Amino acid sequence: MSQTITPTPTPTNPLSNQPQATARQSDYGDFAQETLALTRRLFIQLQRRPSTLLAGIIQPVMWLILFGALFQNVPQGLFGSSQNYGQFLAAGVIVFTAFGGALNAGLPVMFDREFGFLNRLLVAPLASRFSIVLASAIFIATLSLIQTVVILGMSAVLGAGLPSLSGLGLVLLIVMTLVLGVTALSLGLAFALPGHIELIAVIFVTNLPLLFASTALAPLSFMPPWLQVVASLNPLSYAIEPIRYIYTHSNWGWNSIVMQAPFGAISLGTSLLILLGFSTVALLSIRPLLRRSFA
Repeated sequence: MSQTITPTPTPTNPLSNQPQATARQSDYGDFAQETLALTRRLFIQLQRRPSTLLAGIIQPVMWLILFGALFQNVPQGLFGSSQNYGQFLAAGVIVFTAFGGALNAGLPVMFDREFGFLNRLLVAPLASRFSIVLASAIFIATLSLIQTVVILGMSAVLGAGLPSLSGLGLVLLIVMTLVLGVTALSLGLAFALPGHIELIAVIFVTNLPLLFASTALAPLSFMPPWLQVVASLNPLSYAIEPIRYIYTHSNWGWNSIVMQAPFGAISLGTSLLILLGFSTVALLSIRPLLRRSFA
């Protein structure tokens, strides 16, 4: 008579997955270390060439001083609820300065491509080659933050005032959201275009049209109908108008109407969602390009 022997179940070891978890933690640590090292490299370059940061600060300050003086005698109320043109202009200068800096984000990567440094990074045993992109994004975001703080302080000195503490936080959030999307597009162009001449040409061609086709210098009501439609489709307008509203209204809310577009009223919350959508689309659009470039 045969007897069936049931094997004794082997007790599971709760520490059996510990090596995998340790490996994942090591990968994350290596990725953070690589990103920190590449970011530090960019700041060392900035330290050796501080004129880049100084020019990025002096230019918007000159805009505030010269344009503010140019229109200082306009009747109060001509530019909406702003007390003066300097207060109206401050939001446009903040956004356009951050936009210009983010649009230049691809230039260091492009120069690394042309000088061969990027090829050395691509053949190096990196935990993730996306640390190259993240380092550039952190660098540009930090510069934009410094520029924004300086412009906020200078505009306050020139009579534009300062938003509330919560308003300042929202201003920085809006600026960083826009910078994220524009930086992604610029980095994508750095890998898609053949050289820095083409990238600089795109920057020059894009800069001024987007400035004048936004509400940075004048409200929508001053524009002809066709330009109102163009400005309402410009992502810069959805960063400028909320900041401008925060400047002129201490009691703001997510349902506050910040812009009367040709196709309807735009609230502060809607503007922020549009900026988030723009940044998300920009990030998703460059992912296939980065994967091909890093393959």
